[in-house]
Amino acid sequence: MREFGFELRLSAHLEAAGVPGVGDAGVVSRQLGTSVHAAGGRIVDTVCVLPGPQFDARTELTSDTIPPAILDGDVRVGEWTRVTRAFDGPPERARSLAERGAETGFLDLTRRNGQQVVRQTARYPDWVGGLVGVENKPDLGRPGDLRLQMRHDASLGVLDYAVLATASHVTRAHLNRLPEAVGVWRVDFDNAEPIEVVRDPQRLDSAGPGLEVLDEHPGRTDVRPVTAGEKARQRRRVAERAYGKGWRTFDLPACAEASTGDDDATLPFCAFKDRLVDAAAECGPDCPGYDEADPPASDLDAEREAATAWRADAGGRRRQSGLDRFG
Repeated sequence: MREFGFELRLSAHLEAAGVPGVGDAGVVSRQLGTSVHAAGGRIVDTVCVLPGPQFDARTELTSDTIPPAILDGDVRVGEWTRVTRAFDGPPERARSLAERGAETGFLDLTRRNGQQVVRQTARYPDWVGGLVGVENKPDLGRPGDLRLQMRHDASLGVLDYAVLATASHVTRAHLNRLPEAVGVWRVDFDNAEPIEVVRDPQRLDSAGPGLEVLDEHPGRTDVRPVTAGEKARQRRRVAERAYGKGWRTFDLPACAEASTGDDDATLPFCAFKDRLVDAAAECGPDCPGYDEADPPASDLDAEREAATAWRADAGGRRRQSGLDRFG
């Protein structure tokens, strides 16, 4: 199975069944950056956010990602603050952040004495119980940068658990190449229980400082220290991005060969290729099986609402897009 289809099917399973040996997956998302210093340096295939003590309060707050720059600002509940004092940077950026926060429903924005002022509508809840990162490598014969990726996750500790998921047979040699803390799953979607736990993940030190692996050279590994505070901010950023994004971020092919598949969750299936497809990369006039048509009918937000505690209209605001670009 190709990695894209593997990733979608695993995301759907984790959302429905939870993380083996760890707990319920309150939020499942895909393709999230966890690096602190190297922007875009480490993209984790699948991230599960375990529910924390105030998870329900987060589901009531807003359906969208709250941009990290807003959470880093000096804005309080019930206390109006001038927008230009609440957020660092030029006045234009501060006003734009305040407007985005109001669009999510997390901030109230108004004018007083000729100045824009802002306040939080509610306290930001303690809603994250942990982060589980899954690297999807269906074929271990083509591992790519797997060793470096797993070293990054285990050494940095932004995640609470790091897991490798594969469809390949896992040998002792494979296990010995990975950090001991990394869990390993063998996945076969034809089985009633698709995930076989080959090795349980060990909990990482997500509360303390860490080392971010930047690059490897013969005889040398480049690393950079990360403080506990930097990790805490990055963990919140990852969790917020996961909450607003979810895992249903794919397009359905605009083709007569397309369907939503036979699984409980809507997935982009192509009858011509007889597999799940990445419509953005694989579908269109260049495909020999292409037959232009409307995409299959779907409502991915409604499906997410039915399957999880997430609510599309949380906070009484219409769902927005692109609200995390100020991170």
